[in-house]
Amino acid sequence: MSDDGIQGKVALVTGAAQGIGAAVARSLAELGATIAAVDQNAEGVSRLVDELVRDGYRATAFPVDVSQRVAVDETVEQIEHQLGPVGILVNVAGVLRMGQADTLRDSDWTETFAVNTNGVFYISRAVVKHMIPRKSGSIITVGSNAGAVPRMYMAAYAASKAASAMFTKCLGLEVACHHIRCNVVSPGSTETEMQRSLWSDENGAQAAIDGSPNAYKVGIPLQRLADPADIADAVVFLASDKSRHITMHDLRIDGGATLGV
Repeated sequence: MSDDGIQGKVALVTGAAQGIGAAVARSLAELGATIAAVDQNAEGVSRLVDELVRDGYRATAFPVDVSQRVAVDETVEQIEHQLGPVGILVNVAGVLRMGQADTLRDSDWTETFAVNTNGVFYISRAVVKHMIPRKSGSIITVGSNAGAVPRMYMAAYAASKAASAMFTKCLGLEVACHHIRCNVVSPGSTETEMQRSLWSDENGAQAAIDGSPNAYKVGIPLQRLADPADIADAVVFLASDKSRHITMHDLRIDGGATLGV
């Protein structure tokens, strides 16, 4: 298989301890990237790295909370020094706080934005400063289809994802002259721990597929949840030379749940 410009590059993946982040890290590693796996879950990210190394891939764990600016800056410098120049950044780290907007706690709002929006800003800023002089790089932010279509009880999450998506597009416009591409991948319902936390019983997956008229939520036309690998495949495409003329794009991967919006 062609590496499509991924082999030999350092790929920094946040939220790498589980779910989509872990799938992205593995997919990039299999194509020859050196993985800088970032997650505040030290045990989880170390376990992922151990698995990758055992399978013959290059990966190092960096336990850090992306909402902490100083720690982010220090970690990016450490990665650049220890592993080499970061050529690919994938922002996956995210949290979900559910609640009706009029009763949502201040802490739920601020904590959601601290990770989902501030975290994307902090680590993208730290990485792109190194990419600009090298005139090369690809940044992919994993957003959500909830950033484009309103969802009940998800005001904080949806707003934070919309903000990080627009930040990524604005960044892409600013750094296009340096041959750095910035894109967004927006999953819908995906088989992850975050998705399962929304389920009230064992029929949660089917309920997500069917949709909910009472919540004004369309179901999934393709009649299945996404697998983390589905999202990882899209990230790999946008990180590779196959997408060399694509930037500031938002690729929706939701089985048609947002009806092409």
